[in-house]
Amino acid sequence: MKPFDFVQPRTVDEALAAWEPGAAWLGGGTNLVDLMKTGAVQPAKLIDITRLPGLDTIETRADGATRIGALVSNADLADDPGFARSFPMVAEALLSGASGQLRNVATVAGNIMQSPRDAFYRELDPPSDPLSGGASLAVLGTGGRFAAVNPSDFAVPLVALDAVVEVRGPGGAREIALADLHLPPGDAPGNSTALRPGELILALRLPAAAAGFAAHSRYLKVRDRTSFAFATASAAASLRIEGGRIAEARLALGAVAPRPWRVAEAEALLAGRAIDADLFAEAAEVALSGAVAVGGNGWKIELARRTAARALAMAAAGTPARMPALPASPFAPQAGDLIHA
Repeated sequence: MKPFDFVQPRTVDEALAAWEPGAAWLGGGTNLVDLMKTGAVQPAKLIDITRLPGLDTIETRADGATRIGALVSNADLADDPGFARSFPMVAEALLSGASGQLRNVATVAGNIMQSPRDAFYRELDPPSDPLSGGASLAVLGTGGRFAAVNPSDFAVPLVALDAVVEVRGPGGAREIALADLHLPPGDAPGNSTALRPGELILALRLPAAAAGFAAHSRYLKVRDRTSFAFATASAAASLRIEGGRIAEARLALGAVAPRPWRVAEAEALLAGRAIDADLFAEAAEVALSGAVAVGGNGWKIELARRTAARALAMAAAGTPARMPALPASPFAPQAGDLIHA
């Protein structure tokens, strides 16, 4: 591992003052330290932000929004009863990611900041033909160009629910819609996110309206093994149902693009329609209409299409009263009383 400086600021101001080109923020470290050990990432300085006050709380704001501090662990957020009741598909996505040990340490800010990855992202000297990693290549949002997929489960339902990222840096505080945090490949060479140099994530925020989908809200993840693996396709689906019809829909896909992929066209198709399996298949078709196979991964398009349709059907059936024993898994029982009548 390359030698590096290590600092432990006590305040956000001290942390921002300590930043310099080549530095990296250290929270849970479950991703960063791993990549440092392989040499894939080599920061000149680590700024340990785990002692910064006020970044490890979950709170409901006066306007009804839910604010999640950047240092809240994935496990603590998923296990918070109030949060899981209001945002069940977010909790389900968190519980489907990594292992229990990793979730206990990993932070919510670190989760959404995971870099897009292909089969060779850990390697110092990747092969000259990256297309051999087809399963981990994007089929949406690239125009058929080579691009790795965003690996975060957590970010997929957050994008569907209009989450916002609160950041602070040398230029002051600002907010970024999570849907705009991850940049399309080629938009900013060398950068995969919209964060400016020296900016630090302080919190994530979900608007009050997001809790209105709690009764019909599911996350579905297809992966090589249910115990611990990145998704090959995933979908976050939420419906607001009134009188047997879909008053409003939210749909976002994971593991198919360089960023979590919200599908506004499919949402518009669903609005005002009666619940129907054929409708969900039609919406899934629209969601994947722009997909382009890369590196022999055409199967991924059909898998994502079926995952989206099934997630919508699961959401229509209602949020289970209890979290499935296998969260987000296709093998989890689908029946259950609604968490909200």
